Amino acid sequence: MRNIVVIDAPSNLGLRPPAPGTVPGCYKLAGALREQRILQRLNALEGGVVVPPRYDRGDWQEGDGVFNADAIASYTGRLADRIEHHVRAGDFPLVLGGDCSIQLGASLALRRIGRYGLAAVDASHDFRHPGNSDHVGAAGGEELALATGRGQEDLTNLEGLKPYLRDADVRLFGIRDYFEEDTAELAGLKIPVVTVGDIREWGADALARATAEAFAIPQLQGFWVHLDADVLDPSVMPAVDSPDPDGLFPDELVALLRPWLASPHCVGLNVTIYDPDLDPEGTAGALLADVVVDAFAQA
Repeated sequence: MRNIVVIDAPSNLGLRPPAPGTVPGCYKLAGALREQRILQRLNALEGGVVVPPRYDRGDWQEGDGVFNADAIASYTGRLADRIEHHVRAGDFPLVLGGDCSIQLGASLALRRIGRYGLAAVDASHDFRHPGNSDHVGAAGGEELALATGRGQEDLTNLEGLKPYLRDADVRLFGIRDYFEEDTAELAGLKIPVVTVGDIREWGADALARATAEAFAIPQLQGFWVHLDADVLDPSVMPAVDSPDPDGLFPDELVALLRPWLASPHCVGLNVTIYDPDLDPEGTAGALLADVVVDAFAQA
């Protein structure tokens, strides 16, 4: 059994302000899940906190590229240091975000070590980049594009390791079925996209097992799992910045995650986007903690 090590990555640097003069509340995600005793329930080890720089967009304007880019680049390197240390030690890092830009830390860490795959569980593809959009700016909606080498050099080529992920080593799960137009580019790049409808048609467990087997090839040292809470249906997870309808339900998400987390080739998991500011009763946070704990439980 590998040690699960919980690392807090409370960065909100990759999201737009929810309202003028405010900052995204997803930086409280880690604290909220710790309140749900996630460490104790998983019998996990303490991995500490990687403290992010201050959220400050300064005089950034549309067209200036990714805001907070210098801060994100610096933070990505420091988070990668922590993740790399634990992966090399044979631990299983559970990284509590934060927005989706923290996934760059995992991708950079694993790129330093070798070649790894990514199973991204998300309502949207987070593949916005200058080649397909005039509205680049928020790294939390662009991290997959950045990790695969699309976007500005100061984020895509840290340490000269561009790209951190190869297109062929990425799989997307939980994309809403009505985002077909947005996924056309991914289809052209042969990046597999499994929608909510696909998961229900083929079965979460079967799809997850097939994916784990696909990642168990000699060319890869393993794979990472990225979980964005907005993959869940807003009826159970309204506390996200983009609560798109027709998402997965908790039992479906657990069934998808469980075979991956049980695989010896899976090297870590990050959890992102849940915003406690949008969850005054804490019910969505409790549900998210239950999902993560249940996903680690083996029948």
